[in-house]
Amino acid sequence: MTKKTMSKKKVVVGLSGGVDSSVTAMLLKQQGYDVVGLFMKNWEDDDDDEYCSSKQDLIDAVSIADKIGIDIEAVNFSKEYKDRVFANFLSEYEAGRTPNPDILCNAEIKFKAFLNHAINLGADLIATGHYAQVRENPLKPGLFQLMKADDGSKDQSYFLYRLNQAQLSKTLFPLGKLLKREVREMAQQAGLINHDKKDSTGICFIGERPFQEFLQRYLPKKPGDIKTPEGKLVGQHDGLMYYTLGQRQGLKIGGSRDSNGEPWFVAAKDMVKNELIVVQGHEHSLLQSDGLTASQLTWIDNEDPITNWVYAAKTRYRQPDAPCEIDALDKENVTIKFGQKQWAVTAGQSAVVYESNVCLGGGIITTAI
Repeated sequence: MTKKTMSKKKVVVGLSGGVDSSVTAMLLKQQGYDVVGLFMKNWEDDDDDEYCSSKQDLIDAVSIADKIGIDIEAVNFSKEYKDRVFANFLSEYEAGRTPNPDILCNAEIKFKAFLNHAINLGADLIATGHYAQVRENPLKPGLFQLMKADDGSKDQSYFLYRLNQAQLSKTLFPLGKLLKREVREMAQQAGLINHDKKDSTGICFIGERPFQEFLQRYLPKKPGDIKTPEGKLVGQHDGLMYYTLGQRQGLKIGGSRDSNGEPWFVAAKDMVKNELIVVQGHEHSLLQSDGLTASQLTWIDNEDPITNWVYAAKTRYRQPDAPCEIDALDKENVTIKFGQKQWAVTAGQSAVVYESNVCLGGGIITTAI
């Protein structure tokens, strides 16, 4: 038996100061791993304003590490985040699309920059507090599958679909079989100070803040007309990049409803004319799509899914799985057709494909069809 197999495996845990990563570290320590915490600082702009909690999060993370009995290191990935994630985020919004920075953040920061740093620290594995699971494919030994979490209300596999075999082979998700309620109960029983800490929301690493106000710091206003599909002028917008398909709040045209009294929703953007197209009613036909095309494809097991086979897909995180078929597929693009019309399919968001509880991968939505 080699010295390596006799010794404990070293796991570096992304310790954010939240309850999920804290319980992740605690469980791995209890399981006998050599655990080290790593606190990632990934945003420096306006770090002292009311929406950035990184200072308090670091204090919490250090306190948790001390309570659990593990070492912790802080590392600054803010340059990598700006170059690899935020620059893409801004260019996509400027082009009229709606990106999902959490997905790119996972692929480029949490499971690339963080993973590389952890390996340089001598880690055998990394772990995060995501609600997901990894297993070796029972039919293809040596290949790994990304699985949904047992807690369907917290499952985060949607955000992880761009992870590759090398990343999954080095990753542990200890919370994958737990309910969120159970995680908080474990934290409370262990005396962790953050057992009832509010979950973080908002843009990955940037926090929960007024979105349009934040975006205006980087993308100046470009006002234009808000019109109906028939060309009727109903209001003014501040800039097409501040709105997304299906958006209802913040249009400031509530008083101009027609006689049917239905609320307005964003249905399209005319980038050439700088016009925001709105319709009335959640079920309007312009908000419904039979399918989509997507590009920048990632298939986790490096094999394309089968065309004309029934899968399920999500076009946004908080959405039930929708039965679908892969209608056409090549190395660059996929066409997905749904069994039932899908609401507000949005360019820039991700279409993620599942077979039962296995996440197969997906791509960035280019068009709704």
